[in-house]
Amino acid sequence: MSDNGFEGRGPHVNPWIVAIAVMFATFMEVLDTTVVNVSLSHIAGNLSATIDESTWVLTSYLVANAIVLPLTGWLATQFGRKRLLMTSVTGFTISSLLCGLAPNLPSLVAFRLIQGATGGAMQPLSQAVLLEAFPPQDRGKAMGFWGLGIVVAPILGPVLGGWLTDVYSWRWVFYINLPVGIASLIMTKLYVFDPPYLRRETERIDYWGIGLLALWVGCLQIALDLGQEHDWFSSRFIVALVAASVLGAIAFIVREWTVKEPVIDLRVFKIRTYATGVFLMTTLGFVLYGSLVLLPIMLQTLFGYPSLQAGIAMAPRGLGSLIGMPLIGLLIGHIDARKMVAVGLVAGAVTLIWLGQLNLNAGYWDIFWPQFFQGLGLSALFVPLTTISMDPIPRERMGNATSLFNLMRNLGGSVGIAVTGTLLARKQQAYINVFGAQVDPYSGPAQRAFEAARQGFMAAGADVATATERAYAALFGTVQQQAAMVAFVSLFRLLGFIFLLLLPLVLLMRRPRTRGGPMGAH
Repeated sequence: MSDNGFEGRGPHVNPWIVAIAVMFATFMEVLDTTVVNVSLSHIAGNLSATIDESTWVLTSYLVANAIVLPLTGWLATQFGRKRLLMTSVTGFTISSLLCGLAPNLPSLVAFRLIQGATGGAMQPLSQAVLLEAFPPQDRGKAMGFWGLGIVVAPILGPVLGGWLTDVYSWRWVFYINLPVGIASLIMTKLYVFDPPYLRRETERIDYWGIGLLALWVGCLQIALDLGQEHDWFSSRFIVALVAASVLGAIAFIVREWTVKEPVIDLRVFKIRTYATGVFLMTTLGFVLYGSLVLLPIMLQTLFGYPSLQAGIAMAPRGLGSLIGMPLIGLLIGHIDARKMVAVGLVAGAVTLIWLGQLNLNAGYWDIFWPQFFQGLGLSALFVPLTTISMDPIPRERMGNATSLFNLMRNLGGSVGIAVTGTLLARKQQAYINVFGAQVDPYSGPAQRAFEAARQGFMAAGADVATATERAYAALFGTVQQQAAMVAFVSLFRLLGFIFLLLLPLVLLMRRPRTRGGPMGAH
């Protein structure tokens, strides 16, 4: 590979310059998973499409991203890590420009597919390059820096997307990637080098493995994105997608476990610490993305926040992570990382249960503080968990391991978004039925509330019939509001308890080495 001629110079590059180079790419790619969400209604209106049709702008990106992501380790050995990273950044930047110029919805969806496919390799590649660039004792700091992009970008996305859409247009949500992509491309060309052991080991390509991977991951992602819209298993379309995904996953696992030269080496799961870390990170993705969806919906539907203000109200979580990530990176060499993971799980649980105590009278600071401490807690969880999980992985298997690690976190996030959205809708309906049953002509409080509302409408100039009708509507609106609030807080508590249930798993992980020695030595 042409880039390997530079490998002797690689160790002389300051690792923090390498970190900045790959961080640009990671931040840009993760940001694009959420930045478009708040612009969907504008995209639909501008391109003469319905809101349901416009959701394919999100789905197409996530599906392509999820399929390419686990292939990254294999692609890096085939084409070279540096070459693959530069190709990914170039493709992502060009497709971002094309998305901004898209004249209609089909072309936008097609360009988003390309954007997702080229972006899929960026997260695991940047993680592998960072772990390679830093000595073992500094990998905690490197993961702290990398974790900033992974945790802060999804939180910043809705804020930035809302602001760009309101001030300029939805097209600037894509144009914003151009300067970042160009900067990342230049820095990658100058400062990132392939390690000497990264060689193509075989000319054979596992086409069956690639095909089965695309089948089960693609079907699962589409089912998760569209399930609630189609009422899940009452839809034959969703049932067919889930069946194809399950059968495809089983066939894929059997194929990759038995074939001599797999496209994805699943044997890495034999390493107990790594396997436990992947499970914990998958659950972290489930809880993090699930709660990220719940909070802005609650702020907009119950507290009347406009989309931009709802995004800004979620910024404290990013602020907490911004402060916490570098601190944790510095401490990780001096404190047992497993203890930090346990502290992070407890902090995440406490802050989610704290959010589960909110009511309709909550003010800004009632929402600010639990989120801020949650950001700190996620720092204590994310950085050490990544460091512990990757510690026992041999260098030559690092690309494969980081690909699977990131795939499972993203799939966990997709499942979290789907499950919390479905539970919210169904819990809300259940609580409306429970509370509505208490509102009848024989209930004193209900009768007094109804009469007060009717008198208010009559005082405002409505006749008796109109005031009565409006009073009934107001009473039902109050029931709906209370039911929605109870549904939100019960889900926050549920997500908090999930964190607590994970605590025993930390005991299954080995303490990482913090000083010297080649990776994979044990």
